[in-house]
Amino acid sequence: MAMSHNAPHFPSGKPKVVVTRHLMPSVEARMSELYDTVLNPTDAPMSEDALVAAMQDCDVLVPTVTDQITGAMIEQAGDRLGLIASFGAGTEHIDLAAAAARKILVTNTPGVFTDDTADIAMAAIIGVPRRIREGTQLVRRGEWTGWAPSGLLGRKLGGKVLGIVGMGRIGQAVAHRARAFGLNVAYTNRKQLPEAVESMLGARFVPEINDLVAEADILTLHCPLTPETRGLMDARRIGMMKEGASIINTARGELIDQDALIDALHRGALAGAGLDVYPNEPEVAQGLLDHPNVMTLPHIGSATAEGREASGEKVIANIRFWTDGHRPPDQVLTALIH
Repeated sequence: MAMSHNAPHFPSGKPKVVVTRHLMPSVEARMSELYDTVLNPTDAPMSEDALVAAMQDCDVLVPTVTDQITGAMIEQAGDRLGLIASFGAGTEHIDLAAAAARKILVTNTPGVFTDDTADIAMAAIIGVPRRIREGTQLVRRGEWTGWAPSGLLGRKLGGKVLGIVGMGRIGQAVAHRARAFGLNVAYTNRKQLPEAVESMLGARFVPEINDLVAEADILTLHCPLTPETRGLMDARRIGMMKEGASIINTARGELIDQDALIDALHRGALAGAGLDVYPNEPEVAQGLLDHPNVMTLPHIGSATAEGREASGEKVIANIRFWTDGHRPPDQVLTALIH
């Protein structure tokens, strides 16, 4: 095992760990056994001041993707803060360059939520063309008048083109599922996948995103949020989509220009949308709520008991490696951030 640094020294014998949100009980119990741990039993998000105060008085901060850790906050951190062990795969909420400048290691928990997020994306890929939300609401309002040959007609999945933007772990897991539903999978990615992987997934590479957007009956987003991908689906690109197509987003809300999406939906240019993420969570734009065929999910892509437990265990493993003077398995390397 390569040593990345000397084992840190803790005056009390145990590192002080501050956890910003309520995690799975088994994970919190284990953390409390191993470390001098400060938990957040109310689960109320911590203010910026509270986060800075915690960073001034702990060895390890365990934030989640909802905690914005800016460069200015990292500059105010105490000398003892040596590790930010984030809960979740995304890292865009942490100023990685500022952390590196202060020699603070950053870790995340990748890979744990791949299947869970792909399952939620698949629920929307099936649910939007088949108008699941609309049907459920019709029944709940007491307005369903019984089976009718032309009632609530959706679109069949088999033979349609599923366009996948971003073919990392989650994109590939979605492609694998989509194949079983008879969808024709096309994808765009920074790099083309090896031929063997393409053939296993039955996926066809489309180098230009605009070509993929124009061809897809259902477009699903699985790319990280970067300066390049922010607003990726702007009014111009949404305008390239086929009439009656659907858009699915379980990645990050900021990938889509929300106003342009609402406009296209209400003009009838798109059949619907399946959204698990929004630009200003937990706010959901009224224009999305008003459209009958928008599945509005409350950011539950990774919300399974098993996944959240596995993620917590990864956080603990990262802290343990670091306290022992070893490089944590999920260290986020700034050189790899695009």
